[in-house]
Amino acid sequence: MGALQTVLPFKLAATDESLTAHGGLALFGEYLRSMGVAGLIDHELPRPGSAAGYAPSVHVVPQVLMLAGGGRTLEDLRVLRKDAGLRTLLQLEEMPSSDATGDWLRRMGSKESDGLAGLQRVNRCLFRRLLRQDDRTAYTLDIDATQIVAEKREARYTYKGEKGYMPLVGHIAELGLVIGHEFREGNAAPAAGNLDFLQACERNMPKGKRIAAVRADSAAYQATIFNWCEETGKVFAIGADQDAAVKAAIATIPESAWKPFRDGEIVETVHCMNKTNKAFRLIVMRRAQEQDLFESGSPWRYHAIASNRTNEDAATTMAWYSQRGDASENRIKDLKIGFGMDYMPCGTFEANAVFFAIGALTYNLYLGFRSDTLDGGWERAQVQTVRWRLFQTAGKVVRHGRQLFLKISAEALEIFARIRERCARIMKEGGAVPETS
Repeated sequence: MGALQTVLPFKLAATDESLTAHGGLALFGEYLRSMGVAGLIDHELPRPGSAAGYAPSVHVVPQVLMLAGGGRTLEDLRVLRKDAGLRTLLQLEEMPSSDATGDWLRRMGSKESDGLAGLQRVNRCLFRRLLRQDDRTAYTLDIDATQIVAEKREARYTYKGEKGYMPLVGHIAELGLVIGHEFREGNAAPAAGNLDFLQACERNMPKGKRIAAVRADSAAYQATIFNWCEETGKVFAIGADQDAAVKAAIATIPESAWKPFRDGEIVETVHCMNKTNKAFRLIVMRRAQEQDLFESGSPWRYHAIASNRTNEDAATTMAWYSQRGDASENRIKDLKIGFGMDYMPCGTFEANAVFFAIGALTYNLYLGFRSDTLDGGWERAQVQTVRWRLFQTAGKVVRHGRQLFLKISAEALEIFARIRERCARIMKEGGAVPETS
């Protein structure tokens, strides 16, 4: 057999040196350490049943690192296990196999375990710490449900006709942070439990901060939610369910009242439901539709929202409501695509609920890392960009005497040093600590 023919003039050779292709991920790991994430997890989650078992953080931290680094399945944990250089930097002396982690997810999701509630407490502690450093006191809460397709035997069919799950997620619009989440079966009614979820999100707010506004789609078009917003002093803009009463209200609007708006027209009227304590604004937008798509002979497609915002015209309120496309829908897309939550690894609903909670925790930790440690030009950088430009920095791990070094390119050295200084400052300030401590 002749010599190997190559396209480019280089040769392959193995080395015994300790290398890592994820040198920048060590910075994210250092941020976790500065925030006290491992200690927080071990404080809030059930300890192992025997002395030989792993502490909860030994399972969770590698999953957080894997999801932040671009992994999507539990099998991707093997990449971390084999990266001896990165594990040395992060002091990951213990690391369970992917099978052991799957078993742990199932145990944490069982009815006998407090694992899921513990992870929610961890995320609440982290969320409150990140929110306290923001100067604002009033925030907008966006909630939305999202479909996760999962061909699991126990998964239920969603209203879209696919098997999977339908988690409900709440975001703080101003910062993007996940304030709350509820993992739901695929066949869960979109309108079920929305008020309970909103109230649970509000309880997660730290002292001195409040939810001042609520935005949601038509699943939240409920009298109890409108009344709660009024009673607690919140403004709202919520998609209107085009039931018979709403259609009748639209039908009474004179043609002369419609005004141009974007690629259609807009108008508003006053409306109420049987159980609402106060009437509210019904803002309606319509667009022309193709003749072969007419519904009941109408040349228009209608979209309506209910709102109690005052002292502004219909176009301004509709524009504010439309911002939830970026504040909620796109951020849920980031959570699913950017952090691997579009795939659920386990066969049981309960285990996948725990995995989703770890994904939400990773998402918030990434936002904290971006705002706390990165320079000004990174404010809106998606995680894919940070992976490419920072996390996937190649390095060599070497020891000189008792000192450990990560050798990287001179170009990366300055930004690495700045991030490490900021992590040290966070640790000095105390990071995120259990609320009971």
